[in-house]
Amino acid sequence: MKILLAVAIISLTMSSAGAPPSEAPTGFDNRSNGLVDQATHQADQVKFDEVEGVSEGLGPLYNAQSCLECHQNPATGGNSQVTELRVGHEGPDHRFHNAEIPIAGGSVVISGRTLVNDRAICPSAAYPSTEIQERVPNTENIRTTRLAVSVLGDGFVEAVADQTLVELARQQCKASHHKICGQVIYVPILEAPGQTGVGRFGWKDQHASLLSFSGDAYLNEMGITTRLFPDEVTKLCNTASEPNDSPAADGLDDLDHFARFIRATKAPARDARLAATPEAQRGSQLFAKIGCAVCHVPSLTTAPAGTKISAFTVPAVLGGRTFYPYSDFLLHNVGTGDGIVVPMQEHYGPKIYQAKWKNFSVEEYHSARFKIRTAPLWGVRLRSRLMHDGETVTLHDAILRHAGEAAEVTRRFSKLSRKDQENILQFLRSL
Repeated sequence: MKILLAVAIISLTMSSAGAPPSEAPTGFDNRSNGLVDQATHQADQVKFDEVEGVSEGLGPLYNAQSCLECHQNPATGGNSQVTELRVGHEGPDHRFHNAEIPIAGGSVVISGRTLVNDRAICPSAAYPSTEIQERVPNTENIRTTRLAVSVLGDGFVEAVADQTLVELARQQCKASHHKICGQVIYVPILEAPGQTGVGRFGWKDQHASLLSFSGDAYLNEMGITTRLFPDEVTKLCNTASEPNDSPAADGLDDLDHFARFIRATKAPARDARLAATPEAQRGSQLFAKIGCAVCHVPSLTTAPAGTKISAFTVPAVLGGRTFYPYSDFLLHNVGTGDGIVVPMQEHYGPKIYQAKWKNFSVEEYHSARFKIRTAPLWGVRLRSRLMHDGETVTLHDAILRHAGEAAEVTRRFSKLSRKDQENILQFLRSL
């Protein structure tokens, strides 16, 4: 890829206020990045780590009992080996359709979702004859796993201005002569009805807000209803009052604590020793030269403090900070797409169509059917399973698996000498 493209991308790391940005703090020490004091951060972490029970509203269908269960390596908020199952089918109209999964002997059909919950709270003593375990019917023949991702440093990601990502997509497409064009998708901000923002969280960029993202996970992974997601997936076996998550004496509920915890985490740190080696430094140069950095953008800078991004106002500690995610947080077709479209009801609730959302387009979601968000590479050395589905286990194979928009970059990698390929792998091992 031409140097011009790299220059265009690097220019996006400058603060829009014109002042030199400061570095985002990094580390895996479970300490606050400065957004809140350490005591508050630890209290929020307790909420994040807390194991939920049926009396707290767990289920009736769920995948995990705590946020920590999927986000724990090497520190709270990090990645894990946990995957979730998503399914659906293609209809006669050749469009993707959400799954329809019968439970309770076919008396109830779970619809409007692609996520399959692997666990259920009954049969139980209270409901000995009610079986609600989800099992995928043969009709749902589009199937994939999705790997749990780290949320460390995501407060900085949330604080990137929408326009920065929009401009990145524009420059990327222009400089590559439309060969590499990241897609921007506007998604609902659930805590601000009618407002949308540029998606950046989740494998399909389905959320722009960490509060919305937390509410989604709380319901769909643990079955806990909240002010943002007040409706259970099924009423069968349900005994806890709704919403399960209610404000405490300080006016904050669990969602507030989850979002604040994530916003206060430090960005993943590099392996400083390995990064300083000549091999890793040479690999970094080659990584950019062959075009990997077009999508795996090395650095971004957050908006200035006081900037309002959707319903979130960037605080001083997150404003004007440069961080190094090695991602553009855009959607791309790199030949690994699973053919699944973001299910509206699952991620935004059953009333999604009752509000008028600015810049919201269902067709944009369908056009991204075979696209996946560029995986941030910060902390990739701590992953044993790679790509969105966790099906790839070596960095070398992960590179070679890239096709579609990345086909030319993969070809360039393949033409490098074995030594230069190893230099790139050494660079990746330092991230």
